Amino acid sequence: MALFAEREDKTYKAAMETFSDRVVKLALSIPAGRVSTYGAIARAAGGGGMAAQSITGILGKAWDKGEKKIPFHRIVYADGRIWINEEYRKKRTALYKKEGIKIDKKDRIIDFADKLYEF
Repeated sequence: MALFAEREDKTYKAAMETFSDRVVKLALSIPAGRVSTYGAIARAAGGGGMAAQSITGILGKAWDKGEKKIPFHRIVYADGRIWINEEYRKKRTALYKKEGIKIDKKDRIIDFADKLYEF
């Protein structure tokens, strides 16, 4: 019988993941051409109602630590609005176009319900 520290129990390893680890893993799992919301990621990672407010900060810290594959453009607000500013508009618009995601003039995803990715 192995000591507790030596166990290869997947349940134990999953429990050792932090909320932040789960958020990053979920964000990385959103496929091209689809989007998810801050709230959906927070809920899927095991957070409560206010946890959605921490998603950008968590992903930003992961980015700063070297996780450069985070698809920030695939994470949107609950009403289908995208986060965008003039500095990133050209780059994000190109990413959406490449992935077949159309944005209206109010910076909302067209056919949002069809593009929404469920965890």
